[in-house]
Amino acid sequence: MKYAPLAFALCLPLFFNSPAQSQTTTSNDSTAVQATVRNYIEAYYTGDAARMQATLHPHYLKHMIHSDIPMREWTGPQMVESIRTQGPADMPAKEKTEQITVMDISGEIATAKLVTPHWMDYMTLQKSNGEWKILSVVQRIDD
Repeated sequence: MKYAPLAFALCLPLFFNSPAQSQTTTSNDSTAVQATVRNYIEAYYTGDAARMQATLHPHYLKHMIHSDIPMREWTGPQMVESIRTQGPADMPAKEKTEQITVMDISGEIATAKLVTPHWMDYMTLQKSNGEWKILSVVQRIDD
């Protein structure tokens, strides 16, 4: 019993710091996820293959859904090569806008939604070595 007050005192930081640390981590992660998605779309807009590569997980896979066209898939290397060969996106500057929403973060997995004037991406990201990388994208292309 004489050690009970000491044990209680040692446990106090767990009760008082955990929620704040968790909220800070989630806030920092949310900011980092948004930055990764922003780098992804800006790399597309500017034709920056190296910047695009930096956002992608090694197992990246994108599914593109466009009305009656059969679903298409792109791997990370295909995405990077497309950016490299096509260069900057051929669209007016006023259409190069986006809305990024971080939908959920659970440990080392996050989901985000990217909305542009012509398509919507639902993304899954994984945190690896302290960096968020885009693991998968399901893209709905608007006509």
